[in-house]
Amino acid sequence: MMARAVANEFAKMRRLRTVPVLAVMVIGVVTLSSYAFTTPGFMDSLEDPAAHPWQRLLVGLAFAVPLVSPILLAVLASRQVDIEHQGNGWLLAQTSGLTPGRLCRAKFAALGALLVTATLVQSALVAALGWAAGITVEFPADPWLGYTAAAVVVNLVLLALHLLLAARVANQLVGLGIGVLGVFVSLSSTGMPPWLSHLFPPWGYYALATPVDIAGSGTIALDPHHLSVLALAIAGAALFLLATRLFDRQEA
Repeated sequence: MMARAVANEFAKMRRLRTVPVLAVMVIGVVTLSSYAFTTPGFMDSLEDPAAHPWQRLLVGLAFAVPLVSPILLAVLASRQVDIEHQGNGWLLAQTSGLTPGRLCRAKFAALGALLVTATLVQSALVAALGWAAGITVEFPADPWLGYTAAAVVVNLVLLALHLLLAARVANQLVGLGIGVLGVFVSLSSTGMPPWLSHLFPPWGYYALATPVDIAGSGTIALDPHHLSVLALAIAGAALFLLATRLFDRQEA
């Protein structure tokens, strides 16, 4: 039954234009990441290891993801859930044996699969732009892939949060408002000490995952908190499962 429910969610996405929204997210992240190409001296440093061109491009990626993702993830979750509120879909699903909690999990599985793909694609496209521009310096695979994996985790936890919020609050403007607020928190977290960013999950964890930053005219390596991101993934998964099971009991 779960596989069929996930397939139904993919079918709903055709009308909800989910893929175009994800495309906007990818294009937005890639475009904002590309600002590094316009900074003074960047195009002259493509072959200079001391200028760290890849790290400067990664700084752009780490800035773009928390600027674009929170609001668009709120939009995706809202659209995928609001159709149930408007069409009495919760009751219809329950009459066919699909409880509200299971329906939420099906929505997360379907949207999450596309979100993971979009996050990987946007990271790959930014790297591809670097190679296309002519960067010949060795590619920093570890920090780049590490940040990409962390961004996947934070995005998924944020998606789960917005799905739960959209399911429990019929007024979808609430979730969208929190998405806008999340952009502010995500960007503010970049200037916070790590201990303070830990207090603003999941938005603050974008900053905790950042492996590099700009300092003066150069870049500095940061110590990304991968264990904290892993803890966020475990806690987020546990809370999502708990919340959706409570949905089932409340509607039983």
